[in-house]
Amino acid sequence: MLLHFIFVIKEEDIQKRKSEFEYIKKMAQFYKKWIGDNFGINYEIQCDELITKPRSIFQKLDTHTLVRDHEQRGKDIYHFYLTHFKPLWTDCTCEGYHAENFGMIFWQKPNQSDDVLFLAEKNCTTVSHEIIHEMLRIKGNKKYIHEVHDVWTKHFYEQLEFQQYGEDFESTEEKPMFLTMDISKFKN
Repeated sequence: MLLHFIFVIKEEDIQKRKSEFEYIKKMAQFYKKWIGDNFGINYEIQCDELITKPRSIFQKLDTHTLVRDHEQRGKDIYHFYLTHFKPLWTDCTCEGYHAENFGMIFWQKPNQSDDVLFLAEKNCTTVSHEIIHEMLRIKGNKKYIHEVHDVWTKHFYEQLEFQQYGEDFESTEEKPMFLTMDISKFKN
């Protein structure tokens, strides 16, 4: 099985956002381990950039465009798009979208390109949200949407801490490189 992270980036931003793509490649390897450890599913990982050019207002990129791209690349591959735009429609409170073997989030750009904590807090957590939806769906949890949203709300309104992981992909109390939703809330 393949989990393919795709950084959707504007053509004019390629050089300016190289450090973010380097973080995405590390994050992808982190999620390979994290998914295996927590859900017993082993994915091969791939990372690419999808470079976009300016479009007219009638040809704006949105979820439907990426779903079409996903179908063309192969529906059996889990494609995860990290986009420079917010989806016009979403069923998640985190500016993301999920479907079978498909995930996308609005990837927020840090003010400083080397701000790993910002990337972990604003983006890595949101990636975990959408990945957990898909993992619970695969595992047959019929309440996978509602349960993920309940825990997400607790993270923001009840001070539930995100789980912290270091550069070695292990849990840490030090400054984290990766943050995820509290996975213990989904284990039976």
